[in-house]
Amino acid sequence: MLRRLRRLGRLLRADDPETGWLVRVALSALQVWSLLFYPGVASGLVKPALLVSFVCWVVWMVADHRFPVPARAALAVAALVPAAVTAMPNNGAAHLFLYGALFTFVLLPRMPLGAILALTGGLIAVLLVGLRLADHGPTAMLTQPALIILVVLLCLHRREHRLRAEQTEMLLEQTSRARVAQARAAALDERARIARELHDVLAHSLGALGVQLEVAEAQLTERGDVGAAAERVRRARRLAADGMTEARSAVAALRDDVPPLSRALGDLIVVHRENYGATVTLHIGGDPRVLPPGAEVSLLRTAREALTNAARHAPGAAVAISLDFAPTAVRLTVVNTAGDGPAGDGYGLIGARERLALVGGALKAGVVDGAWRVTAEVPG
Repeated sequence: MLRRLRRLGRLLRADDPETGWLVRVALSALQVWSLLFYPGVASGLVKPALLVSFVCWVVWMVADHRFPVPARAALAVAALVPAAVTAMPNNGAAHLFLYGALFTFVLLPRMPLGAILALTGGLIAVLLVGLRLADHGPTAMLTQPALIILVVLLCLHRREHRLRAEQTEMLLEQTSRARVAQARAAALDERARIARELHDVLAHSLGALGVQLEVAEAQLTERGDVGAAAERVRRARRLAADGMTEARSAVAALRDDVPPLSRALGDLIVVHRENYGATVTLHIGGDPRVLPPGAEVSLLRTAREALTNAARHAPGAAVAISLDFAPTAVRLTVVNTAGDGPAGDGYGLIGARERLALVGGALKAGVVDGAWRVTAEVPG
C-alpha cells in the first residue's frame, strides 16, 4: 500500500499542473456533475450540446497522445459547441464546458498560435450569433467576446511564462553539462601535463643513468678499469642528483603553491653559488606577474640548464641573468661572461627548447659579442 502511495505521489509530481491527468479528471467530474445535477441543463438544446461537448472532451483525453491532431480538433469542437448555447437561460453549465475546453486548448504544449487564434475567432463568432438570436442587448454582445479575449490573453501569457521557464531550465542543464565537459577536459589536460612532466624527468634522467651504469659495469667486468668505472659511477651520481632536481621541479609545477618565478630564480642562484662558487647576478625588469605553471617551469629549467652549462664549460665564470616582463611576453636571458658554452645545442638545451615550444615559447642559444647567451621567451 505504501509503495502504491509513493508511486502515486511520483506520478502527481511528474504530472502537468495545468493540462495533466489530474486536471482532466477533475474537469471531467465537474462536467458529469453538471450534466446530471445542474439546473436548466435539460431544457431545449442545452443538454444535447453539452453531451456532444463531453463526448469530444473524452475523445481528446483518450486520443491526445496517439493521435494529437484529431484529438485537438475534437477539443476545439468541445469548446465551440457549448458556446452556441451560452445565450440560453440557466447557461452556467455551458460556460463551464466552454471555458474548461478553452483553457486546456490554449495551455496545451506546442499548440500552434494560429490554431489558438482560429479557435478564438470561431468562439467569438458563435457567441455573437447565439446572443443575436437570443435577442441580447449590446452589453452582452460586448461582454461575452471581451471575456473570451481576456481569457485567451491570460492563458497565452501563462503559456509564454512556462515556455521561458522550460527554456531556462534547458539552458541551465546545458550549462551544467558544458561545465562537466570543461571540467573533464581540464582534468584530461592536467593528466597529460602530469604525464609529460613525469616522462621528461624519468626518460631523460633514468635513461642516461642506465647508460652510465652499463658502461661502468662493462669497464669493471671486461676491462678491469676501476678508475674509468669510478668516473662513470660519479657521472651516474650527478645524473641522479640532476634527476632529483628535475623531479622536484616537476612536483612544484603540479602543485597549486608554485613559488613566483623571480623567487624561484633567486633560490636557484643561491644553490648554484653554493655548489660552484660562481658569481651570479639577477636583474628583473618590468612589472612581475604570475605566469601559467608550465611557462614558469620552462623558464626555470632553461635557467638551470644554462647555469649548469656555464659551470661545466666555464667554471668559476660570472653569470648574468635577466628576467624582463614585457606587456605581452616574458623574456629570460642568461649570459656567461667567460667561455664560449657548449658546441651546438646539447640535450639539455634541446629539451628546454621542446618544453618552451609546448607553452608557445622559443629559445635561442649562441655566442653574442664574445659571450655565450641563452634567451628564452614565453607569451604571457
